[in-house]
This record gives sequence, structure tokens and C-alpha cells, in this order.
Amino acid sequence: MTRDRISVLLIDNHPVVLDGLKAVLETFDHIEVVGTASLAQVGLEIARQRRPQVTLMDINMPKLSGIDAIELFRRELPDTRIVMLSMHDSREYISSSIMHGAVGYILKDVSTDEVVCAIETVAGGGTYFSSGVRDILMADEMRMEADPLTPRERHILGLIVTGRSNREIAEELGITPATAETHRKNLKRKLGIATTAGLIRYALDHGIATRAV
Repeated sequence: MTRDRISVLLIDNHPVVLDGLKAVLETFDHIEVVGTASLAQVGLEIARQRRPQVTLMDINMPKLSGIDAIELFRRELPDTRIVMLSMHDSREYISSSIMHGAVGYILKDVSTDEVVCAIETVAGGGTYFSSGVRDILMADEMRMEADPLTPRERHILGLIVTGRSNREIAEELGITPATAETHRKNLKRKLGIATTAGLIRYALDHGIATRAV
């Protein structure tokens, strides 16, 4: 039983990477490289014509970055699955790629088998992140689980740390002083803290005051 061929578009501004990846992928019978491009704009034009199932795209490219290009692909070609292929394991790059709509992120130092696995996985409707990227995402998830506060609650706690009164917090957030007081009480209850001093200590321990000020 033969597998259906997966159409793939490659976008990378490094010719050596582009040519090497194309040559390797073309050795797999079930993968068809339908185009290559060194600029995101050119890649998008090819994608409009060839409608690839999967696009492997670098992040750092001239004129239009890979991350910015994701939105254009998602808007014009929603059925094309975007996997970022990058040398950067930066949390910022990974998060931005996911937020813009990428369904995969693999590092350029991974094996050919892992690149093929990523293509197969996302073509089948899944998501794929190489091992180093998964470690970063898991660390972020653990950090979020350790911090029970919502972004809104962290912001309010930051205002409390700076000494804002309920009235001042209310003015800044466009709420009533009574609602600000309710938020303060909810924070204490949620964190199991009885005093404002305790809230301040929690904020300092978790770096919330630094971010909010």
C-alpha cells in the first residue's frame, strides 16, 4: 500500500540549506517538493499557484520575516500547514511563531528523519515541535501552572505593589473602587494570603512587580 504524496514548499534565504533540504526530501517517494524560494513573498506566490500541503519556512529573511509571512499564508492559504525551520531556539521566536499560526517548529540541526516526521505529522493534521523546542514549551507550561494568576490579576497585583489605592487602581483600570477592593480580596483568597504586605512579598518573589511597574 502506497502513501499519498505530501506536497511541500521550502522557503529559506540560504541557498545551501534550501538546495540541500530539497535534495534530501526528494529521496522520499511520498514527499513532493513543489517549489523553493529564498524570499517569503516569492514563496507566497508559489504557494498560491501550487497549493502545498506543508510549507517549511525560515524565520530570518530579508524584506518580510517568516513570522510576519505566517499571517499572509494563513489568510490566503488556510489549508497550508506552516512549519518554521530555524536555527533559533529562542522562546520569543517560538512563541511568536505559534501565536501567528505555525503548527510546527523544528531546529535546523535536527536529523532528516525528524524533518520528514514533522512533515508527515502536520500534513496529517497534527503539530510538531523538535525536542529542544518541546523542552522550552514544557518549561513555559510548568511556569504557567506554578503561577495561578491571570494576566489581569498580575497587573492588578503589580499596581498594589506600587502603592496604588483602590481609588487609583479603579481610575487606571476604568472600574469602581468597590470592584478594585473586590479584586484585592480575591487575590488574597486565591493565594492564601491575609495581608497586603503578603501580596507584595508574593509579587516580589515571582517577579510580578518588576513586570507591572
